[in-house]
Amino acid sequence: MTEQPLISIVTVVFNGIKYLQQTIDSVANQTYPNIEYIIIDGGSTDGTVDLIKANEANVDHWISEPDKGLYDAMNKGISKAKGELIGMINSDDWYEVDAVETTVNKYLKNPDKRIFHSDRYDVYPDGEKKVFAFNPSVIKFKYFAMTYNHPSMFVSPKVYKEYNYNTSLKVYSDYQFTLTSYLKNKDQFTYINKPTVNFRLGGVSGQIPLKDVLKESYIARRNSGMNLFTSTIAIGCKLGLEIIKFVLNRK
Repeated sequence: MTEQPLISIVTVVFNGIKYLQQTIDSVANQTYPNIEYIIIDGGSTDGTVDLIKANEANVDHWISEPDKGLYDAMNKGISKAKGELIGMINSDDWYEVDAVETTVNKYLKNPDKRIFHSDRYDVYPDGEKKVFAFNPSVIKFKYFAMTYNHPSMFVSPKVYKEYNYNTSLKVYSDYQFTLTSYLKNKDQFTYINKPTVNFRLGGVSGQIPLKDVLKESYIARRNSGMNLFTSTIAIGCKLGLEIIKFVLNRK
């Protein structure tokens, strides 16, 4: 390992011209110098490709071609990455300026770890930002919701050699990846106690119907290695929580 290991960052995008420049700038302006930046475009028709071309000085590799969705594009990006760690930053989101430097410093002190993650800033439509902190509760993670911040993760390619994102899921494949990795070896995770990424609310995950959420979350848990009983209990917990939220919002 060198003192400045190569870090790969992958952005997947489809018709994302509205926010992509901010994402690219957040990578280009990192305080850490040794970065490989990859953009995987799904065949955009809104000017995204022209924007990527205009930023080629800050992009090491890009392609634009039809794909099977978000997670297929992520898998493509991973296959092209050469870094010691791989980060995923979608075209709606952006890094804090020292995100990579902070992660590398943690990595150099913990070279045996394979997944580095942090807190994030949730960004609301009016521009307000609030910290969304990692919740270490195993019960919440396994039975209720994703507690890790996937956009903050930098992952060793050794992990990805054993795992591809499930392209049959629309929004729960990152949860399946995280849960699978946790159940296999929870000690491979290392937490960075600060926000390193900005996550814009209102994406695809907020638009999927509840029945599809329940279905995908069940599939993700079963694929991750949770048994039938615990996976079913988790669905009951999620459904019960949604019912409570609905009742409270009616009052």
